[in-house]
Amino acid sequence: MNQNSSLDDGTDRHYVGVDLIDNGQGHTQKWGWRRHGDTDFTMLLSIGAQVTRVARIRKTKRRFKLRRKDFLFLVLLTAGALFVHGYHPWAEDGALYIPGVEKLLNQRLFPFNAQFFESHAHLTLFPDLIAGSVRISHLPLPYALFLWNLLSIFLLLFACWELAGKCFSRSASRYAAVAMVAALMTLPVAGTALYILDQYLNPRNLTAFVGILAIAKVLDRKYVMAALLLLFGAAIHPLMSAFAMSLCFLLFCVERFESHRALGVCLLPFGFLDPPSAAYHQVAATHTYFYPMQWRWYEWLGAIGPVVILWWFSRIARCKQMRNMALVSRTLVLYQTIFVIAAVAVSAPARFESLARLQPMRSLHLVYILLALFSGGLLGEYVLEDRWWRWMALFLPLCAGMFHAQRVLFPASAHIEWPGAMSRNPWVQAFEWVRDNTPADAIFALDPYYMNAAGADENGFRAIAQRSMLADAVTDSGAVTMFPPMAEEWLEQVRAQNDWPRFQVQDFRRLQAKYGVNWVVLQQPGVMDLPCPYQNQTVKVCRLD
Repeated sequence: MNQNSSLDDGTDRHYVGVDLIDNGQGHTQKWGWRRHGDTDFTMLLSIGAQVTRVARIRKTKRRFKLRRKDFLFLVLLTAGALFVHGYHPWAEDGALYIPGVEKLLNQRLFPFNAQFFESHAHLTLFPDLIAGSVRISHLPLPYALFLWNLLSIFLLLFACWELAGKCFSRSASRYAAVAMVAALMTLPVAGTALYILDQYLNPRNLTAFVGILAIAKVLDRKYVMAALLLLFGAAIHPLMSAFAMSLCFLLFCVERFESHRALGVCLLPFGFLDPPSAAYHQVAATHTYFYPMQWRWYEWLGAIGPVVILWWFSRIARCKQMRNMALVSRTLVLYQTIFVIAAVAVSAPARFESLARLQPMRSLHLVYILLALFSGGLLGEYVLEDRWWRWMALFLPLCAGMFHAQRVLFPASAHIEWPGAMSRNPWVQAFEWVRDNTPADAIFALDPYYMNAAGADENGFRAIAQRSMLADAVTDSGAVTMFPPMAEEWLEQVRAQNDWPRFQVQDFRRLQAKYGVNWVVLQQPGVMDLPCPYQNQTVKVCRLD
């Protein structure tokens, strides 16, 4: 508190002014001039209350430094998140990103069709970072992926811990905020085909913490640190980092200007205006999450509902004098409104179809993380408090529900696919046999929709088998939607595999003559006239002599 100042107005009364340095959110709060003879006692009580509050908040800030027990809490929460949400290193987009790492570690791999994963790999330092860690540590790749995945979970929880400390003054609120994010990590993000955090390592996971921690640094006015974080994120995942940059810049502007003046600062890059080809249109049409106008009603509810809730949170925060939470919530409402408008604009006219690959609605990823964070913090502040049974009543059913959802998604695989452990998934077993028993330059063909087959659990052939294959209609189509020049080649290969379940020997010979395919992976019972050195109850691996 600054020293009191006095002012003589020419009468026998004096005025007293007080400036409080900290109002609990890092900004000066000024008390006006008051006359000694009016409300001295009331004024002194008010000043005393404010001084006590400032001292308590400063003590709280010191306490909120990452102490040993807080670090232990985050470590245990990381382990808890792993056990609730599971780990499947080769599933879904892992099949797109991991081959880029494997190619860096062994240049002999993937002599055919590498463009379908290298298109992503060339735009990010993710493969170089993971491959470099393998070379330095001499760990097998599966172990390195597992440790990096744990690190990505820990970093997101740490970032949430830091931001919660800027928005809530009570320890219970901070713990509850971070615990809520940990419990909801595999919550689907509306119609975007994203989770808050995936069950496998990928660039999105590794940069999820960047936006949250950068927001905390902007609130602290540590802009250089925020910029460095965002640059790191851009090097790992340029698209997702663009949303984090937009939100941080918008937050910076909203803090200094009125919201309507900040409306123009969150800009979507409107490039890529070349008209799409017919092949690109065909592949893009299979990815409805690119086009919000095709979303179902409940997906739109998942997009608009959080905006309404955050507006409500901003009102609560203002009433409770939680300045930072009110500021971030208000900014998020503006941020998401901008991107909803952008998403509708680029997905409605056909001429902007290629722009839809920017996926403006991915802005919801940050919105969902912060919605979970603020929801947990408010529950901790006003409901959970220090009553342990309330914590159990909230988080045990929540975690049980998330656990059950993951078991439904990956029924044929272990909940946590530990590195080095034998897989119980028959598709993975066949792919591992391929990796260990076929030449590195072998070219495989599979059902282009094999990742959607019963029991496959969306495990990717390339990532596990480390062998080349014809284009598939699931993972490779995702790469094509981001890189339209590959559309014609992708469509030609997928059409060559049309009607795969009815293929006979002559159809495989046609693929062999055109693309050099010399191995195929078939679902049982397969084709009887081919030599198949490996088979299990679900699939067989056959050679084209």
